Amino acid sequence: MSETRIDRRFRALKQEGRAAFVTFVMAGDPNQETAFRIMQGLPEAGADIIEVGMPFTDPMADGPAIQQAGLRALASGTTLKSTLSMIREFRKDNDDTPVVLMGYYNPIYSYGVDRFLEDARDAGVDGLIVVDLPSEEDEELCLPAMKAGLNFIRLTTPTTDDKRLEAVLKNTSGFIYYVSIAGTTGAAAPKASDVAQSLQRIKNATDLPVAVGFGIRSGAQAAEIAEIADGAVVGSALIDRIAAAENDDEAVRSVMELASEISAGIRSTVKH
Repeated sequence: MSETRIDRRFRALKQEGRAAFVTFVMAGDPNQETAFRIMQGLPEAGADIIEVGMPFTDPMADGPAIQQAGLRALASGTTLKSTLSMIREFRKDNDDTPVVLMGYYNPIYSYGVDRFLEDARDAGVDGLIVVDLPSEEDEELCLPAMKAGLNFIRLTTPTTDDKRLEAVLKNTSGFIYYVSIAGTTGAAAPKASDVAQSLQRIKNATDLPVAVGFGIRSGAQAAEIAEIADGAVVGSALIDRIAAAENDDEAVRSVMELASEISAGIRSTVKH
């Protein structure tokens, strides 16, 4: 594979000596216009990589916050096609920030794998996280995605043993997403001391950057993770700000405030 925006961003951050701030937002939440404004504003608020959720009716790995975000997005008429259109629009003013599509295989399968990969690449997508496609199914999407020049990013968990880890890492590129808590998204915050041991085991098996997600809700928590990981992923906390907002302007403002706080926490840590 040729180098992607994700590869370039992690290399630049390594030279800076800090971890990446990876944000997750749902396409079309709370509506398509506001979701686009939020995506547009995230890089200035400090996001290094943006994960964009593909709304799906049966998000089995997600907790209540992201499930509700998906329902709001579907109610606003969001489709995979409109999600790709949002990213294409984003790319008109931002050609640097890596964008990762995250979700489930069903919408991609329905769209058509070959057509999806071509449209995703043309829209400016850099990588995919598809949570319900195990490594045994690599020929379905992983290998075609890599051939199309998209990173295929895998999740590992505290219960991933050494044998399974080897299979997970086999065709992974871009970075590894370490799910630090057993359970659905938005669970309790991870303890840095517990995460550090697992991260070392993963790093012994791969040279890829490792980003840690699930449960990070503040700048202080993000700083703790940034001390030991190559990236901190924040999703449910941002989604909660959207859900609590009384109007669209407040949703944008509130998400940017929290993103800026978390970004400052991550940037306060310097690796030597």
